[in-house]
Amino acid sequence: MVPPTDRAGRLRINEVFHSIQGESTHAGRPCVFVRLAGCHLRCRYCDTEYAFREGAWRTHEEVLEEVLAFDAPLVEITGGEPLLQPRVHALITALCDRGRTVLIETSGACDIAPCDPRSIVILDLKTPGSGEQHRNLQSNLARLRPQDEVKFVICDRADFDWACDQVRRHDLASRVTAVLMSAVFEQRPGLEILGCPGLHPRLLAEWILESGLPVRMQTQLHKLIWDPGTRGV
Repeated sequence: MVPPTDRAGRLRINEVFHSIQGESTHAGRPCVFVRLAGCHLRCRYCDTEYAFREGAWRTHEEVLEEVLAFDAPLVEITGGEPLLQPRVHALITALCDRGRTVLIETSGACDIAPCDPRSIVILDLKTPGSGEQHRNLQSNLARLRPQDEVKFVICDRADFDWACDQVRRHDLASRVTAVLMSAVFEQRPGLEILGCPGLHPRLLAEWILESGLPVRMQTQLHKLIWDPGTRGV
């Protein structure tokens, strides 16, 4: 897929909505989500495939006005892959300037260097089970900041062992606010055809306890509150 282009400073937006943050150390907090359209990855367990294609071009000012209309100090920039659109950095900075706490949910496949130093990067390192491990930019690991968080989506035991090796090899637990691990959530029939049938969270919990690593297990809280296929939550 060709990433969306920057049309006269506009952003291609899939949706903007107010919901409960379902992941990260901010889980449970009210949050405004800005979902950008387009992604160059095709993870086997992706639950936002609609964002690959659906979106409308909007100005930076229009998006900023809509976000600020919500009385919520927490904002997440997500996708798709939000960092494919360079103009997003102006929006992130504008939100930081207005006192918002800005989370950037991004894969390990885009350079995080341009991100505003006040933002919080949630870096989703792609595991072997995602089918996109080869797209991770190793340079991003050196660019992580103390306020950032690293996320691993776990399909199976091989993914877990790989993630543990990354945590140890790069000393991630001592360098970022949190290392997050999520079990793949089976959100639609037939997912097993793609080789990723979902992982029971109890298994992941047991593996984490056995490992002794200082990581944080997380669920996708929004999928427990609403139907897993519901948009805008």
